[in-house]
Amino acid sequence: MGSLENFVQSGKKCIGIAANYHCFLKANNRPKSDVPDLFLKPTTSYITEGQKIVIPKGFTTINEEIELGVIIGKTCKHVSEQEAFDYVGGYCAALDMTAICQIKPKGSWTLGKAFDTSCPVSKFIPKTKVSDPHNVELWLNINGKEQQRGNTRDLVFKIPYLISYLSRYFTLEPGDLIITGTPARVGAVKKGDIIEAGLEGIISFRFEVDAE
Repeated sequence: MGSLENFVQSGKKCIGIAANYHCFLKANNRPKSDVPDLFLKPTTSYITEGQKIVIPKGFTTINEEIELGVIIGKTCKHVSEQEAFDYVGGYCAALDMTAICQIKPKGSWTLGKAFDTSCPVSKFIPKTKVSDPHNVELWLNINGKEQQRGNTRDLVFKIPYLISYLSRYFTLEPGDLIITGTPARVGAVKKGDIIEAGLEGIISFRFEVDAE
């Protein structure tokens, strides 16, 4: 379990799920996909509390996205939905910082999602501390004002499906992180902003935004 608690150092990859809340789809007038829309973040995107989110030079519009992170506990490949929770080692809260300015209208998802400091994460949350991962209240404040609030019961693709689906194409290894999507009402941030967010009754964290 020790290596999972240090998933930021031990994990090899972070897989993100885009547009995975019904409220997000409705707010953005987007149709539901037949399969999850995926992206990758490198481990150099991780930061932990006490470090700053740094907006790269030339980036203009950076959105925050609060998400439930699922940390893989043991190696899995081609697992069924019924087996999936056996491979969950724990959880975390995560921010998927997204440079919209690099994605729209014809940009790079890699630049927009994977830049350094784009994945702030909380401390490791043991599996036993989350009684029902499909009933977790997520919240996020910018400078003390509520920006996002949602519940994981609104997920389009549930956690067992995500693990099963991803394990068809990726070998999921201990410490790997799946960030499961964000609710509606994401907000833009700038240098000097303070983001406070978390999973209601479970964990919270605080990050300051800086810029190059």
